[in-house]
Amino acid sequence: MVLVGFFVGVFVRIIYIQLFDANHWLPYAEKQISQNHSIEQQRGNIYDIKGRLLVASIPQYDLYIDTRVPALHEKEGKLWNENIDSFCVGLSKILGTYSAKEYKRRLSEEYKRGNGRYRIYPVRISHLQMKAISQLPLARLGRIKSGIWYDKKYIRQYPYKNLAVRTIGKIDKETGKGISGLEMYCNDWLAGMPGYSIRQQVNGRKDDVVLKWPQDGYDVVSTLNADMMELSEIALRNALMRTQAKWGCCVLMDVKTGEVRAISNLKRYESGDYYEGVNYAAHRVEPGSTFKTVSMMVALDDGKFTMTDTLTISKNGWQYQDALHTDSHPMDTVLNLRSGFAVSSNIFFAKMITHAYEGSANKFVKRLNKIGITDSVAWEIPGCQSANISIPNDVVTLSRMAYGYSLELTPLEILMFYNAIANDGKMVQPIFIKRIENKGKTVKRFSPRVVKSSICKSSTLKDVRLGLHDVVWDDYLGTASKTPWGSKKVQSDLVRIVGKTGTAQVLDNGTYNPKKHRITFVGYFPEEAPKYTCICMMEEPQGTYDSGTDCGRVVRQIAEYIMAYKDR
Repeated sequence: MVLVGFFVGVFVRIIYIQLFDANHWLPYAEKQISQNHSIEQQRGNIYDIKGRLLVASIPQYDLYIDTRVPALHEKEGKLWNENIDSFCVGLSKILGTYSAKEYKRRLSEEYKRGNGRYRIYPVRISHLQMKAISQLPLARLGRIKSGIWYDKKYIRQYPYKNLAVRTIGKIDKETGKGISGLEMYCNDWLAGMPGYSIRQQVNGRKDDVVLKWPQDGYDVVSTLNADMMELSEIALRNALMRTQAKWGCCVLMDVKTGEVRAISNLKRYESGDYYEGVNYAAHRVEPGSTFKTVSMMVALDDGKFTMTDTLTISKNGWQYQDALHTDSHPMDTVLNLRSGFAVSSNIFFAKMITHAYEGSANKFVKRLNKIGITDSVAWEIPGCQSANISIPNDVVTLSRMAYGYSLELTPLEILMFYNAIANDGKMVQPIFIKRIENKGKTVKRFSPRVVKSSICKSSTLKDVRLGLHDVVWDDYLGTASKTPWGSKKVQSDLVRIVGKTGTAQVLDNGTYNPKKHRITFVGYFPEEAPKYTCICMMEEPQGTYDSGTDCGRVVRQIAEYIMAYKDR
């Protein structure tokens, strides 16, 4: 009867609290609810092809002390009094900023107050500093006895500073997610999973108990080579400083695999210095004369022209309807396709493509599709643009397309096309990731991605290669051979480079400005057994400039270094 009466009383009391006294007790109940606290995971690192760190998550620590722990107050604070002086002397030596006396004064004040979360040092300390402090008197006793603890945070560091930072990418400081480059593309692998703890009452004080440990992110091994990237940036920067160009980009690619070994994008700022800016290699532009190689390939492959077929060139240009096509070096002469390509004659290519495809411009664009240059590929650089090539509505536009106007390609797409020429006609996509690793073990491997198994007939490929050879090694006609005073542009005694120059007027407020140009050289090396393809492009150089002299020499410097590089 007593027990039944007791439980009835409890039941009645519960009903009363729920119905009539809830508002009084709810605030107290909410204070007792345990809340989960997130534990930060370590984001994965990004390495170059040789295993060198390009970007890493480095731990830093907020240094705290809980002066309320019982051990510090037992026996009238014996533990505290015996260790505080030597602890503060060590703090002063390791961290500086304050004297040992000042550290002791600050800590003693918090000890008297009973502060449960006093930050000993105002900024985060490094991992080495944390390890040194953990060996000091008092601190080496552990958190339960000393009250000293460390709140770990990870920060993203770049050992090579701004080298290829636009391609490597950045993360959002608030969310920790990748917002550009490989950081964004590989975010799901790099991010990992946070853990969490719950705050509970332990031994008379609240403490965090881990319920789920964090899962660190995977590492990304890129195709980039830090040495080659550094050389490319130095060569590009020197050329930009010399020409005072608005911006420049340079990309180096392995012929067989499509793996990008180096990429640099430099922009001139108000200070006059050049830093990594927009990822220009991934932004489409009018390619200018580098597109003549594409036009020549189409005409040869369709049987519209041969390398020996000729056209008449006038120094006054070629007036076609309302468009006047001119050459940078006017002349009255007769050129065949081979020589017209070597001297990079706009008139020759405008005439050739117009005569071959007049009234059937759609066939010309379809042939571009067959080559693969207009194919949409899944770039690993977020925001990378694709080719902009449309079927022209008039023959004048077609005549301009022949030498690289009225269409747009990214430098990466131009590089991909020339790499296919070096790769016996097989077009592979430029790639930036080699593999994904978890604690040194490969969890995913990236293979070469074939865009087109063959971009043209073998006979056409042979003729195109011959034309690229002449551009560099024909001392009389080649636009990348020698300067008028006899100095070499792209020619090297160490490695045989072949390729194509390109110069295009820049659109300025809707019209082409004859005083502003975009200059390019793209080619591969060594000619006899191609291993690398390289492109260099510069926007709006100042003073006296030339695509073969300025862009071509950047490629030459890179090629000469690589052929002497033991790990090439």
